[in-house]
This record gives sequence, structure tokens and C-alpha cells, in this order.
Amino acid sequence: MAGQDPLPSRQDCFKVVLLLLGSALLPHGASGQRVKVEPEVLSYPGQTVNLHCAFTDTTGIQLTMVTWIYEPKEGKRMNIAVLHPSFKPNYPDSPLKGRVSFMQSPPNVDDPSIQISNVRMMDEGNYICEFASYPSGHEQGITQLVMLTKPQNSASPLTVEVGKLMVVARCESLNGRPAAQIRWVTTAHGNSTTSSKLGQDNTVSVTSEYHMAPTSTDNGKDISCVVSHRTQTTPESFQMKLKVLYAPQVTIVGYDNNWYVGRTNVLLTCQAAGNPVPTTVLWKSMTGEIPDTVQIKDNQLRVLKVDEAVNTTFVCEVKNRVGTGRDQVTVLVRGTRLPEKGATTGSIIGAIIGVILIVAIIGTAVAMYRKHRANKLNGEGPPKHKPPPPKKNNTAVKPVTNHAPAAEERLIDSQYYRTQDAEPVTDLDAYDDDGDNNGGEGPRVHYYAAAPSGWDDPGNNEAPPFYEHSRNKSHENGQGTHVGRGDSFVSPAMFV
Repeated sequence: MAGQDPLPSRQDCFKVVLLLLGSALLPHGASGQRVKVEPEVLSYPGQTVNLHCAFTDTTGIQLTMVTWIYEPKEGKRMNIAVLHPSFKPNYPDSPLKGRVSFMQSPPNVDDPSIQISNVRMMDEGNYICEFASYPSGHEQGITQLVMLTKPQNSASPLTVEVGKLMVVARCESLNGRPAAQIRWVTTAHGNSTTSSKLGQDNTVSVTSEYHMAPTSTDNGKDISCVVSHRTQTTPESFQMKLKVLYAPQVTIVGYDNNWYVGRTNVLLTCQAAGNPVPTTVLWKSMTGEIPDTVQIKDNQLRVLKVDEAVNTTFVCEVKNRVGTGRDQVTVLVRGTRLPEKGATTGSIIGAIIGVILIVAIIGTAVAMYRKHRANKLNGEGPPKHKPPPPKKNNTAVKPVTNHAPAAEERLIDSQYYRTQDAEPVTDLDAYDDDGDNNGGEGPRVHYYAAAPSGWDDPGNNEAPPFYEHSRNKSHENGQGTHVGRGDSFVSPAMFV
């Protein structure tokens, strides 16, 4: 027992575990820094691809061996190329043997890039460039080889009949790599389903179908299939029209409910729409045979002269290969003609009022324009400047009174002109110089109230002159001063 080694402590075991974890994580952490590869390489079948790999920093590291590993999407990993500095390159058995080789001759461990010729669709997958080094261990880089194949795209509508839910259009993208994406663009109400199938040489075929319950109104609607693929710079679009077959839809036009005895050349037309185009049109009468006064040509029925024989129901039947459509009209023969419907009274009155308003607006506009133009030519309009104030009239009128009381004289002495009184009618012709109209007693003088003074809003110092009585002898004798018409426009004062 004394010769046996002591058991390791728990602390020593913990240190060993940490060293093992560190050695396991070191290559993976450094691989992305020192092994340089291309993340993705694209290629088409039949081409030659180059997969580059290099160890960027070999300071303090000895590279012992390089191995290229192929990892398909489905299947096991396999070595396809091995390089050792002391030996020749080796290419193990694999699906790529004979088509894979190192690019440099002789190969270099620092730059062990490989070349694959005549690539196939089955060659798609991950290619791992792995270095065995001392003392760091294994370091690697991964390149994904993506094989591309341009698909064969096509689309077509299906000829369907009106009915239940069914496929109305189909779109396909065959033998492409990777799988294509398909979408539909249409105003029709439906939905699509898409399925894919793995084909030969690892290609994919994608099929999309558009489902709907078609009606007659869906016939001729636009529908487009849009295919997107990695090999195409822009999506490819296929524009189509839906093909929906339906029986004829028939309508008889031309009957105005005013067929009266003796009316001539009335016409009924049988209009039909269907897909395919209707081929036959048949007119019938519910009472039996077609009357002798009726002529039928294609889809038209003409009555040469209306009589009691056409007082029946006419039926039009139209057929195509899908089915038959029909319509009928019952004719009521009248004894007299119905009055023609004219415009209603309200409509006539409204139209007249509208015309009157329009004419009035136009006339008013023309009159205002002419008036404005005439005023402009005559110089009329608002004044351009403020006119000067009127001049004062200093001519005073001395009225003559006969035996007026003293109180009245004082009242007259203090009286002023009032500028707002209306101007009285002055009878200047009543002053008779010859005295013929006064019985020979001398001149007769009429006295009136004072006329307006002529001032506009006089100021404080611009009061109009007041009446002054003459103190001379003639005034005392009742004689008035003779004032001519040209001397003043103010009439003599009149006392009541």
C-alpha cells in the first residue's frame, strides 16, 4: 500500500477539466480568424468552380496536414482531398473523385485551394477546409456551394364551365434550383395552392393552381402569374384571361307597350350573350304558329301591321354547346294609340325660370358694364379732390315797412338768415314800376321771407348778415329801397 500513488484531489480534477475545455474550444474560436474561405459560391451545372482556402497567420504554428471534407445536404460527410507536406496529394473515393484537384502544382499547405470541374447538381452542399496544426490543433473554414438552374416557366388558363369550385388557371416553374416562388394577381375572387417536387439532378419543380367557383361575369377577367427565381434579374409575369363557358343569356328588346291596331313596322330584337358564341336563334309563339304579318330574320322579329293576330306571347330561344337560354315578351294589342309622354309641367316651369334667370343676369351685367363705361367717358364719378368753400354774399337787402310796430322792428334787427330753410318762390314780376296794377297809388311791393344765404355750415366768425332798417326819411315815410334783379338774389322780407 505504501508504494501506491496517492489519489488526485478534487482541485486537481477541476483544473484538468478546465484545460480540456479550453483545448476543445480554442480551435473553433480561432478558426474564423485564421482560416480564410468564401462563405458562398454559386455555379451552374457543367461549369468549373474554385474553392479558395488559406491559413492567414502561421506565426508559431506548424501546419501538418490539410483535408477537404464534403458535407451534402442529405447524407454522411466524406473526405474528397488530403494534402501532407511529406506525401503526394490524395483523393479518396467519393462522387467527386476525378473531378476535384488542388489548384497549385505542386500543392502548398499554406494555400490548399481546390478546383471542381464539370459540377453537377448533386455536388451542392458544404465544403470544409480543415487544417491540422501544432500546437493549436484543428482549425477549419466552411464554404457553401449553391447550384443554380434556371427553371422553365409557363402559365395557362383552363377552360371551365360555370359551377362549383375548380382550377381555372395553372402556373409552373420546372427543373429549377433553388425552388421558384409563384404568386397570382387578379380581380377574380379565389385562392391558390402551391406544391413542389424534387426532380432529376437535384432540381425542383414548382406548380401553383388558382381555384374559384366561376360565374359568367368572370369570363374574360385578367389574371397574371408572377414567377420569381434567383437566376432571374426581374420576376417573369404571364398575363392571361379567364375562360368561363356559360349558356346564352337572352333578352328581348323593342316592345314599348304601345302596339295598337294599324301600327306598322314594329320590331323585336333578341339579344344574347354566351361563351361560346350562340349559334342558333329560334322564335316561337305561345299561341301556336307565327302570324302571317310577322317576318323573322336571324334575331329580329318584325310585325308589318299590328292586328289581333299578334296579341300573343313571343319567345326567343338561343343555343350554344353549353346550353339553351330563352326570354319572352307578351304583346297587348290596343284599340287606340296611347298619348305620347311629354315633359312634365314642373320640368317645363323649371326650365323657363332657369332661362329667365340666365337672361336677367346677362342683361344686368351688360347694363352695368355700359353704364360704367359711359361714366368713365363723360368724366362722371366721385370727385378727385375736395372743392373750395363757397364765397359769402355780402349784399344786404333793406326791406321797407309801412307803419310796423317798434317791437317788430327790433325783432327784425336781431334776426339772422337760416341756412337750412327752403327757398321760397319769389315773384319778382309782381313789382310794378308803373303802378298800373295798384290803382294808380304808386308801386306795389311784395315782401317775402329771406332766401337761403348760400353758406355751407358757417364758422364762428362767418355768420350771415342780418337785416338793417334804414333810419332815413324814406323809411319813415314807408318807402322801400328799390333793388334790381341783378343786384341780389335775395327777395325782400315779408311781414305777416
